[in-house]
Amino acid sequence: MANVEWNGLIIRRASAADAPAVLKIFDEIITWFVAMGNAEQWGSEPWSSQPRQVERVVEACSLPGAWVAEEEGGAVLAALVLGEAMPYAPAATEPEIYVRLLVASRRSGARGVGRRLMAFADEQARLAGVKRLRVDCYGGGTGALARFYESCGYERIAAFDVDGWPCQLLERVHAPAS
Repeated sequence: MANVEWNGLIIRRASAADAPAVLKIFDEIITWFVAMGNAEQWGSEPWSSQPRQVERVVEACSLPGAWVAEEEGGAVLAALVLGEAMPYAPAATEPEIYVRLLVASRRSGARGVGRRLMAFADEQARLAGVKRLRVDCYGGGTGALARFYESCGYERIAAFDVDGWPCQLLERVHAPAS
């Protein structure tokens, strides 16, 4: 698929070369989380300083379903990775696209880009003839993240624990393109 333009942003395929920009977004969000008292979701240390997290982000950006949204001039504002379900997620009962990662900058210029990337995930599912999408997220704290996905049309289907981390699984089902 070719690049997609939206409100001055370009959604394009990601690569390992995008990992430093995506790590910068994770670091930005972790700083924000810590400031609001939420160190449980992703910890309190910048991911860019943790070799395992750096490796995870490089791997994610290298997947065939990895996308970034960048502003004019090339600054990456968000990343989306679509693909197979995460290994800890309950098995799917039908074909699906799994939102493996969604992360968006807190900068004002990035407002709405996470929601736009979730709509882009819907478009990718329709193009693939798949009617089901699933996503998991942090299920602790105030529940704001699960509510964000609900506002994108997803419904909560299961809550479970991943090594002490509360996880919420959500899904969205739509009619595939004909």
